[in-house]
Formats: sequence, structure tokens, C-alpha cells
Amino acid sequence: MARLFGTDGVRGVANKDLTCELAFKLGQAGAQVLTNSVEKPLIIIGRDTRISGDMLRSALMAGICSAGARASDVGIIPTPGIAYLTREHGADAGVVISASHNTYEFNGIKWFNKDGFKLSDDLEDRIEDIVMGRVSKPLPVNGDIGKCADFSSGAEEYIGHLVASSGERLDGIRLVLDCANGASTPIAPEVFRRLGADVIPCFVSPDGININGSCGSTKPQNLQKLVLENGADVGLAFDGDADRLIAVDEKGRIVDGDRIMALCARDMSKRGALKKNTLVATVMSNIGMINSLKRDGIEVVTTDVGDRYVLERMLACGYNLGGEQSGHLIFLDKNTTGDGVLSALELLSVMVRKNLPLSELAHTIEIYPQILVNVEVPDEAKRLYPSNEQITERIKSAESAFAGKGRVLVRTSGTEPLIRVMMEGEDESLVHRETAAVAELIAGIYGGKIR
Repeated sequence: MARLFGTDGVRGVANKDLTCELAFKLGQAGAQVLTNSVEKPLIIIGRDTRISGDMLRSALMAGICSAGARASDVGIIPTPGIAYLTREHGADAGVVISASHNTYEFNGIKWFNKDGFKLSDDLEDRIEDIVMGRVSKPLPVNGDIGKCADFSSGAEEYIGHLVASSGERLDGIRLVLDCANGASTPIAPEVFRRLGADVIPCFVSPDGININGSCGSTKPQNLQKLVLENGADVGLAFDGDADRLIAVDEKGRIVDGDRIMALCARDMSKRGALKKNTLVATVMSNIGMINSLKRDGIEVVTTDVGDRYVLERMLACGYNLGGEQSGHLIFLDKNTTGDGVLSALELLSVMVRKNLPLSELAHTIEIYPQILVNVEVPDEAKRLYPSNEQITERIKSAESAFAGKGRVLVRTSGTEPLIRVMMEGEDESLVHRETAAVAELIAGIYGGKIR
């Protein structure tokens, strides 16, 4: 049986996979597991701008109150804002209603523990046991039932935290912000203005349906054009819940998560702020970036794909910087989860300290040609493909073609019905050819669609 929780909470099409009934049960079970025997525990709730957010919030809060907890609603706020507020206010848990970078028809529910960290597999399994009816717990009655409260002031607290976290003033920097019509819309422009930047906001008109629509960190093409049209020093793109960052330099070129965290790692290392002189990345990170840092004396350790695995390694080994090529970066000294706005502040601070344009900084990081192709497949194909001999033999053939000067990585998405085919190497034409061949084979076997 498939696990209810994916790599980043419970996700699905709103009102189809993620129903109000399921949201209610998740609220009730989450409150029971995460608050234990605390009297009148406090759970802080936030959401992004999806049309289904109001519906799911109401069901989730009802479930929380039915378990005897207090539900404190911040409203629209980035996911990392809930992690921060949960810690800052000594809440017993935090929960966010968002499907991150996915399009509007999807939504999700993800929990934070009292310390602002995403949940362990064990805690998620305990919640799932209650939701699925495998375990039952008594519910309170009479005066022990929980209440809902407004906490809209939490957004201003989070803005203040971000401004205070910035290492530098940003006076004189002209930047374009792509807020993805999402949760950063009421937050990011204000943060950068308070720090003195000349801010040009775009995609800041959420209507419940346009979140991540041809904008945001997964679709920065419009941002590239806007940076050039406005003569900006930098463009910054967040995803729907603003836990990711992708940048654009003043020449309109994309600066991805690999380059951003490498620049920050170099800067932190020189200032003696990079713990154990080590960066934590994932197997998706470009080997060119890894080799560049190693030449600078900075160690890079890799984990499976997913910010939760990056964080687990950071906590286990005492590291303070990690992230993903997708722009999900964790500055553990300042927040317990990926934070797109905070990551942007760290990047801009490097630019200010170096007094150099982003193009000059970013392209000192070597990046090998890398191609990532997504193959949309039925859910069962995600489980079956590793045992398909035709696919495994074709992957081995691709690996042999690189002759040690490249690599092949085929993996399933933890949040979407996709098989991801990634290859990189010194020979760009070979990378394109082999990636296409493997992706087309997978699509043909499972009736999939390449996108």
C-alpha cells in the first residue's frame, strides 16, 4: 500500500485526492501525535494563495480543534515563515497548506514539529496510522474542545525577522522579484524595500488559480526578459510557497541553486562561518560545481534528493549550509527549513561584500552540461520501472557512453507522477542524445509523455 506522506507532506489534487475529509483527519491526527498530553496545545497554520486554501484550512482547523488544540491562523505566508513562528512563539506544532511549486489544482499539507523541523518518517507514520483508522485515540468533549484564533500579525513578525537576518544593506541594488503569484507576494517586496533596494515586483496578483502559472522558480523565462528590460542588477524568482530561489544575473542568465549555494559556501568559508568547511548537496547537484568547491578546499557531501535528507545530514553531522539545485537552500543558523527570501538575502549580501555583479560571481563556478527530462507516467510505473530489464540495460549503455566523463541519474519524483532522467558530462551533444534516448524508451514502455 502506498504511503500517505510523500517527500514533502501529503499532496494531491484538491477536492479529489486531498479532500476536506482527509484534511480534517490530518488536522485531528497531527494534533494528537504532535501535542501528546499538552493541555490546550497551540498549532500555527499558514497557507499559500491557491483557491483551495480556504476550503482546506477550514477542514484542517476543525480537525485540530476536535483534538483539543488551539488553531492559530496566520493566513497567507511562506512555508518557512510558519517554521520560524512555530519556534518563536513556543507553539507545539506548525502546519502549512501548500503544494509548493505545483500548479493550482494541487494542494498539500505539511507539518513542522515544535522546533520548526519537518517531521521524521516515524512521526508521519504515527499520524498516518490514525488517519487510516489503524490506531484510535479518544477525543475531548465539553470545555476541552479547542478554539480557532487569528494570527495575521505573524506575517509582519516574519518580515521583521528577515530584515534583521540580512547581512548587508541593499541600497542601490535594482532587482526584479518574481513572486509566482504565491505566498511571497505580501512578504518579499516589503523585505527588500526596507533594506533599501529598488524593487520591481512582478507576478504579485494572485487570484487563486495563477500561482506558479508561467512564472516562479520553475519557469523563470519571463523573469529573464524583465531583468533585461528594466536594466536590473538581479532577478529573484520564488516558488508558490517561497521556500525555493532561482536567480537571474544582470545579463539575463539563470543562476540555479547549485551556483547560489556554491557562492554562499565560498563566502562563508572565507569568513570562517561555514561549519566544518562543508556543503551538503544532493545527487542532483552538478559535478562541475562540486569539483569547483573541492578545488577551493571546501568539502561537498551528497544525499538523496529532497531537502529533508539534506537537513538530516546537516543535523547529524553539524553542518550549517545545504541545499538542492532546484533552489531549496537551508541556512541552518537562520532557519530550520528552505527559505527563498532568506536565500536571496544571503546571495545579495555576497554581491555587496564582493562589490561584483552576479554574472561575474556566478560564472566562476564551473557547471557541466546537464539535461533533465521529466517523463509523465502512471503512478504504478514509478514503482515498476527499476525492475524493467530493457530500461536498466539502456541506462547501463548510457553510462558506458560517458566513459567516466559524465553520469546518469534516473529517479522518480516524490510529489508528482514523473520519472526524472538527468544526465551530465563534458560532451553536451552526447548528454542530449543519451538523455533523449532513455526518456523516450520510458515514455514508450509506459505510455508516458515527455515534458
